[in-house]
Amino acid sequence: MERTQKRNPLHRILAIRGMGQVITVTIGLVVLCVVFGILNPSFFSGRNVGNLLRQVAPILIIGIGQSFVLITGNIDLSIGSVVGMSCMLSATMMANGVNPWVATFITLTCCLVIGIVNGELVARCKLPPFIATLGTMTIARGIAQIANNNYNTDSIGEAAEGFRNFFYYGRFLGLYNTIWIAAVLWLVGNFLLSRTRTGRHIYAIGSNPEAARLSGVNINSTTIKVYLVSAFCSCVVGMIICATSGMGTMDAGNGYEMFAVAASVIGGVSTLGGQGILPGTVIGAFIWGVLQNGLQFAGAPVAIRNIIIGIIVVVSVLLDVVLRGSRPRHFFRKSRPASGAEGKSTPA
Repeated sequence: MERTQKRNPLHRILAIRGMGQVITVTIGLVVLCVVFGILNPSFFSGRNVGNLLRQVAPILIIGIGQSFVLITGNIDLSIGSVVGMSCMLSATMMANGVNPWVATFITLTCCLVIGIVNGELVARCKLPPFIATLGTMTIARGIAQIANNNYNTDSIGEAAEGFRNFFYYGRFLGLYNTIWIAAVLWLVGNFLLSRTRTGRHIYAIGSNPEAARLSGVNINSTTIKVYLVSAFCSCVVGMIICATSGMGTMDAGNGYEMFAVAASVIGGVSTLGGQGILPGTVIGAFIWGVLQNGLQFAGAPVAIRNIIIGIIVVVSVLLDVVLRGSRPRHFFRKSRPASGAEGKSTPA
């Protein structure tokens, strides 16, 4: 009995769904760091570690947003375009003399509207999440393009120095503010998923939507909430990009939906829904960052880096599907269960 009690804490940790994947990818991350450190000792230099952390922070932030959505069994393809919309809207307003914090508030409101639209289309209109967010992805990119008449903006100016320091250049306790923003968002997101009723509802919907509904879970409200989280995280990343470059760029956010999925699924968030924890998203984001950074040190071209990341994402999803003995039905799942035996819900 005593021996069993001593093992309980470890057993409880290992029993968390997704923890096995987190441990596995953590080992992989350590191996990657050792290999790149051997290939180039400068990989562990203080300057490179600082740059790596700043490089990983935006990927972690959008990974958090995508993780919330994936756990419900849905997906958000509009993330990259919302990042671009956030960057262009805020930069255009600041370049035209709007107070930086007023511009930030207006931009955040616009991005959250996209999140609400995504949630409404998926939850209430019963559109497949792949199609719904593909449409809003195009809409958000179009808004980004017309914000400054299809041109990059001018410099956001000296009046936005406080904005740039807050989102990128400022430091606190030796770390750049971008890193602190990512850390705070991760702590809040992890608390919401692991310690609140909303978090339990998110996992319940991803595991079995019909069972969750019968248990009293408000599926519509919860789905809208996860898309709001995703839109908020995308908006923050757009602000970081704007603060980094000091202007709005037309290509801001391109490919970020891939980065978000990579950070999530490599870290153990299941594309089938109902499984995954945010500590895994941290490791997934770091694996992405270490691969990009280490391969750059090794002189690998951008194309090779992208191919390697793509292979890792595909293998991660394939392993998830094989291990769970199912197929990725959620991205294209039907809006209503069919009648008869096929309409009966089965556990994920």
